Amino acid sequence: MSELDGWAERRRIAEQARAERPWSLWGPYLAERQWGTVREDYSRDGNAWRSLPHEEARSRAYRWGEDGLAGLCDERGQMCVSLALWNGHDHILKERLFGLANEEGNHGEDVKEIYHYLDAVPSHAYLKFLYRYPHAAYPYDELVREGQRRGRNEPEYELEDTGIFRDNSFFDVTVEYAKEDVDDIHAVITAVNRGAEAADLHIVPQVWFRNTWSWREGATQRRPNLKLRPDGGVACEHPRLGSYRLSFDGYPDPLFCENDTNLRLHGSEPDAIGPFKDGFHAAIVDGDDSAVSRESGTKLGLHYFRRLEPGETTRVTLRLSAGTRLRPVDREGTIIHRRIAEADAFYDSLQDGITDADARGIFRQAAAGLIWSKQLYSYDVRLWLKGDPSQPVPPKERNEGRNIHWRHFAAADVLSMPDKWEYPWFAAWDLAFHCLPLALLDPDFAKKQLLLLTREWYMHPNGQLPAYEWEFGDANPPVHAWATYRVFEIDRDRRGGRGDLAFLEGVFHKLLINFTWWVNRKDAEGRNVFQGGFLGLDNVGVFDRSRPPPGFGRIHQADGTAWMAMYALNMMRIALELALHNDVYESTASKFFEHFLLIAEAMTDMGGEGFGLWDEDDEFYYDEVDIPGGGMLPLRVRSVVGLVPLFAVEVIEPWVLQRLPDFARRLNWLLENRPHLACLVSRWDEGGVQDRKLLSLLRGHRMKALLRRMLDEAEFLSVHGIRSLSKAHRDQPYALNEFGASFTVRYDPADSTSNMFGGNSNWRGPVWMPMNYLILEALRRFHTYYGDDFLVEYPTGSGEHKTLSAIADALEDRLISLFAKNEDGHRPFHGSRTPIPDAPGSDEALLFHEFFDGDTGRGLGASHQTGWTALILNLLHNRATRSEK
Repeated sequence: MSELDGWAERRRIAEQARAERPWSLWGPYLAERQWGTVREDYSRDGNAWRSLPHEEARSRAYRWGEDGLAGLCDERGQMCVSLALWNGHDHILKERLFGLANEEGNHGEDVKEIYHYLDAVPSHAYLKFLYRYPHAAYPYDELVREGQRRGRNEPEYELEDTGIFRDNSFFDVTVEYAKEDVDDIHAVITAVNRGAEAADLHIVPQVWFRNTWSWREGATQRRPNLKLRPDGGVACEHPRLGSYRLSFDGYPDPLFCENDTNLRLHGSEPDAIGPFKDGFHAAIVDGDDSAVSRESGTKLGLHYFRRLEPGETTRVTLRLSAGTRLRPVDREGTIIHRRIAEADAFYDSLQDGITDADARGIFRQAAAGLIWSKQLYSYDVRLWLKGDPSQPVPPKERNEGRNIHWRHFAAADVLSMPDKWEYPWFAAWDLAFHCLPLALLDPDFAKKQLLLLTREWYMHPNGQLPAYEWEFGDANPPVHAWATYRVFEIDRDRRGGRGDLAFLEGVFHKLLINFTWWVNRKDAEGRNVFQGGFLGLDNVGVFDRSRPPPGFGRIHQADGTAWMAMYALNMMRIALELALHNDVYESTASKFFEHFLLIAEAMTDMGGEGFGLWDEDDEFYYDEVDIPGGGMLPLRVRSVVGLVPLFAVEVIEPWVLQRLPDFARRLNWLLENRPHLACLVSRWDEGGVQDRKLLSLLRGHRMKALLRRMLDEAEFLSVHGIRSLSKAHRDQPYALNEFGASFTVRYDPADSTSNMFGGNSNWRGPVWMPMNYLILEALRRFHTYYGDDFLVEYPTGSGEHKTLSAIADALEDRLISLFAKNEDGHRPFHGSRTPIPDAPGSDEALLFHEFFDGDTGRGLGASHQTGWTALILNLLHNRATRSEK
């Protein structure tokens, strides 16, 4: 492999970062589910799943985006490319992924397909996607019926449970994209018959323009066009994107239609004349040739028919390039092979120190999923509420429902999604975690993602960051500052020690506003005790903290308050970094240090009332609820909520205090003149290893008490990480009986059997990667202060003691083991079975789930959650870096 191969992808990333060449112009930004989203919901009751269901998606034009199978589009979503398939038996053309709506699955929404992101590089110069398509008719109705029939105590009914893949009766369909230039894209579709019998396959690559003409008056004059040319190619003309030409091999049947809603849907306009959006379905599946044109339209399908013998392979090659000149397809695969070699070299450089071949494969597929999960997110709330000029006025209920206080929100940006089917929308704190692995791959993109959510078209004028489209006003844990500094550090290492101060300063100034919002809006009594509500962790709570039951007063949240302590320290750390270059930030750092001390005081003694969030009897942190006329009631659920105080920890190097004398003087004044505050967080005059200073909510005793529970295999410690709820609640459920109502919290290693929050978001026990990652970080930071002489029993009751760093290493190994082959050659995330176990490559095609069974490690929730679970990249990278040292 040449040196040129090794630097080719890095050069493209650098060219994009310097705005020299727009390699991000085209990417895998096409959604995998636009149907069933808030954006496309124009109903009275706000039920997005019913407003535009899967069954209607093929026939109705989308307002805010597009979806497709193994697709890509330009960064504004104007022109899209994807794949459609038909096996001759399905009742619909397979154009998009199918799954159960929230009310249809016994554990909530769930995609019912088998597909994998196999490879990708950050510039999208190479992308690879695998889809497994059955020979027999897809069992849509069976999946819905069985999903609705099963109860919460039963496992989800998966596609492979139907027996449709028996005897490997399916096609492996691989889609690869390779860019020759920023706007010159080769595509290769490869299909292999894995079954023992010959089978028919219709391959229909699609190219189309997003419908932007049906929503505004007079927009029809600007309608783009796809037109078959005499030379055999297709001219693609768009008023904003410009001219492109599509070339293809072989002699497919070219089908054209318009990307317009079928007005005959539900008989609304029975005499309407097409061709409509569902024309390809009508022509191929129903045999209605009148549903398509053979000359032009806004949507094109190239219909290839193949009959494949057992083991036989077929390929379809296309090329989409800017300009009016028809360019030949790459039948020899020269560009594909070159880009694969460059991708190999790029990952070789990233994986330096990762010597295990299996670990390298895990790293690369996690990276591929993260890159494939980029998506164009378009949503203008004001226009969505008001309605489009040429469309019916939205129902009046719209102005009393979802997101009405976010009229400023107007996004049309490429964002990192948690999962492009189950979560085809951004989530603020998910995105913060995504940026750490993204920073290893493409630091510039990671930095822009963090900046983006603080821009004025996202951030509320009052300073709140939007949570997610189902309710922008929910409060996510404030981890944006933490992620910003971590990305800054990763990027600084990549830049040879030169940190991007402009990025750090830009985010910091916006987060000053956000921090103020938290203080003003979530500390209702001004006591530095916070009530964040949902905070992503409510599913391990007694009840929904955003809506306390009647009779209950204000909830004082252990996690909400600890998150804010962490936030204050994160902001202090950023201010200190900036102060090293501009001393004006020293006083700002002092302010956040003081705020941290006040929060620490509140957690110990709320408002001088003699009680706090630390339970001396249980030696654990609990939420407390104010019972009117009855004092404070601790909610003694041992969950990850009580571990969040571990995250509020910072260690200051002595040289920082030497270089920032004003900051040092202010700290010393506070600690000398407010000794009751100083004793809460550290003995400032007793430096740790190398005279470092420690700021933490936990002194040595409390930290050891928390760790004693956290590292107990009968409580939080599982074979594959830290559980979100103590296993002790399996035999001893927590019960609360107040005001005639009863609440019970029981440990469930997988999806909860409680219906309190509905759907598969209700977890009460599984291992959750982002919280585990923060635990590892905290332990390692504590170790830099306490050093090797500070030992903790691990596991609890074992009699063996380890340093905090060694414990973090051991926990890291447990998390990595979720994906690695064990001594039996099995990957724990598969659970008791591997889907289609006899199919070639099944054990190497990985999934990165939303969370994992607290007992077995089986993957749960969203199956392609390559967002925060992609933190596995950082775990593997960090382990390799430590091994080298």
